[in-house]
Amino acid sequence: MKHGLAVVTPSFGPDAPLFADLHSSVLSQTSPDTVHHVIVPDSDRRVFSAFAGPRCRVWTEGEILPSRYRRLPRRGWSINMRRPWPPLRGWALQQGLKIELSARLDARAVLIADSDVVLLKPVDLAAFGAHDEVPLYRLDNAVHAGMPRHVRWHEVARRLLGLRAPKGLPLHDYVSSFNLWDPAILRMMQQRIEQVTGNPWLDAFTSHLHLSEFVLYGVYVDEIRRAGVGGPTWHGLCHDYWDHTPLTSQSGREFVDRRSAATLAMMVSAKSHTPVAVRQEMLGRVRPAATLRCAACGSPEAIPNLDARQETGLP
Repeated sequence: MKHGLAVVTPSFGPDAPLFADLHSSVLSQTSPDTVHHVIVPDSDRRVFSAFAGPRCRVWTEGEILPSRYRRLPRRGWSINMRRPWPPLRGWALQQGLKIELSARLDARAVLIADSDVVLLKPVDLAAFGAHDEVPLYRLDNAVHAGMPRHVRWHEVARRLLGLRAPKGLPLHDYVSSFNLWDPAILRMMQQRIEQVTGNPWLDAFTSHLHLSEFVLYGVYVDEIRRAGVGGPTWHGLCHDYWDHTPLTSQSGREFVDRRSAATLAMMVSAKSHTPVAVRQEMLGRVRPAATLRCAACGSPEAIPNLDARQETGLP
C-alpha cells in the first residue's frame, strides 16, 4: 500500500544528536504512517540502531549501493570497482544514495530533510500545496553569475540528462536542505540518465566531481517531465541558517523570531557549530509543548527539554 509521505535523511555518527531532534519532530509532526528512513555509513549502524522501530528504518550505505562500490579506509572516500579512479567523494556518493533510496520507496512523495532540520508544524503533502502532483521546490531566477557552483551544477545536470547547456543567466535554484521529491519521477530520471550515458545511472552520476542531486531533479522536472507545461512549485517553508558563525542565546532568539507564519521547519547548519544548549533553547522557543514519541514503540512521551539523546542513550 502506497503511503502519502516518507522522510529520508542522510546522517552519520557525529550528527546523531541532531538527528535525534529531527526524528522526534518527524514523529510528532507527521502522520502515524510516515516512516523516517535514515542512511548511515555501515560503521555507524550501531549508533543509529537506537532509533529503529515501526517509524524509523535505518539503512546502511552497503544495503543501498551496488557491490562494486567499496569504502576506502579513509573516511568519506569510496571507489567504484568498474572505474576506480578518481575515488568518489563522500558528499557526491551521499547524493546518489538519497536518490537511489528515495526512488525505491512506496510513497507518493519523499521529504528530504538533513539532520540539522527540525519540523515545527504538522507536515503532510497538503502543507506543500500538493493536489494531483507533487510540487517542485524552486526559487525562480535565483542563480546568478556570483554563484559559479550552482551554474556548474546546472551544466552537469543537463549533460547527464542529454539537454543543451543553459542559454544564460539567471537560472532557477532547486537546492534546499528541506526538499520534496516524487519517487516515480526519480525512477524516470534514472532511466533517462542511463539512456543518455549508456551507463548505470549511479555510475554516470558519481563520475562527476561537481553535481547537485536537487538541481538534477529540478532540471529534469522542469525541462523534461513538465516541458512547456509547467506545474506547482513551492519555496520559503524552511527557516534556514547557513552561516558558519555559531548562534548565541540572543542571536538564536532573534533568528527564531524572524521566521514567517508559513514556516514548517527550521534548519541551523551543523557547520555553524551552534552549541547544543542554544539549539535546545531555540527549539523550546518554537515548540514549548513539544513531545517526543518513543522511537521503538511510537508512543508519546513528554521530553520537556527535547533532549532526545536521553531517550536513545546517545552520548
